[in-house]
Amino acid sequence: MADQLQQLDKIDFQDVIRTVESAVNVFQGKTEHMDDLLKNGGTLLRKAAKRFTSTQLILTVAAVAVVAIVVINRAMEEE
Repeated sequence: MADQLQQLDKIDFQDVIRTVESAVNVFQGKTEHMDDLLKNGGTLLRKAAKRFTSTQLILTVAAVAVVAIVVINRAMEEE
């Protein structure tokens, strides 16, 4: 049973891919994918929170925020 729980909490590459795909869709203006982004992002965050220390989690969220700001900035410059 403990092995099954450990496998369930493992962060899979598919979790990351689904979250990024949902984020790209929302960024492109497809707001119907917002629910998917929240669901996939929440799942990924829950799994990461169990594995990371508080400092690692804060640094990861900060890194994601920086990347999002850079991507949005570049998108605004292209328009």
